[in-house]
Amino acid sequence: MIVKLILNLILVPIPSIGVNGAAIASVACHLVAFGISIMALKKTIRIKLGLKRFVIKPILATAIMAICSYFIYSMLLGIIAEKLATIIAIVFAIVIYGAAIIALRVFSKQEIKMLPAGNKICMILEKLKIY
Repeated sequence: MIVKLILNLILVPIPSIGVNGAAIASVACHLVAFGISIMALKKTIRIKLGLKRFVIKPILATAIMAICSYFIYSMLLGIIAEKLATIIAIVFAIVIYGAAIIALRVFSKQEIKMLPAGNKICMILEKLKIY
């Protein structure tokens, strides 16, 4: 919270940033909280959390989803109503994010099998030769 308060006090008064400074401060605050949580987990549980698997791959999947949904929204905006374009872009974003998570192999087979209907999902992914 201290990070958020300090960044809000610094960023919001800047005319070129304005209210967007509050959003930036929120993201920074969450990143700090995330970092503290990861360090506490590593210390307490002695678990090895790989940076590539737990941070880089999800960020890459998020970037892929964001770029694709932005372009889908932009293409639809001139053709259909804004609200409908937003809904369609969100649906595509969900599908694209799921596909990116699977393609990047963020989850192991054991983790997929723990999901509801995980065995069926795992069988489908094996048939498609993804896992």
